[in-house]
Amino acid sequence: MQLAGFWMALATFLGIWWGHVGVRWLEAHSPRVGPPAALLTLLGVGLNLYALVAPGLTVAGVCSIIGITLLWDAFELYRQQARVQKGHAPANPANPRHAAYLAAGGAATTED
Repeated sequence: MQLAGFWMALATFLGIWWGHVGVRWLEAHSPRVGPPAALLTLLGVGLNLYALVAPGLTVAGVCSIIGITLLWDAFELYRQQARVQKGHAPANPANPRHAAYLAAGGAATTED
């Protein structure tokens, strides 16, 4: 029985789910976006490099899928920050960066 497709599909589904939820959470709770974006980038590059030498196709596929997803999530952190500033996503008043957006009186809002 070949399960490679199942594991790769599961990695894709979970990667997209985490990307959606995780990016919103990280952006809302991180005082600066750069450090988590750098960590996601390093993890993504590391997983993709490991996929080049992985012992099997399934492991290589799962690592590459998650790696590319993490690279995209690093990019999405900056896009989420812009959405918060424009009021398209809720700001977290407990986050100093978001508090500054709210105090500036721009479009940022706490409403979802």
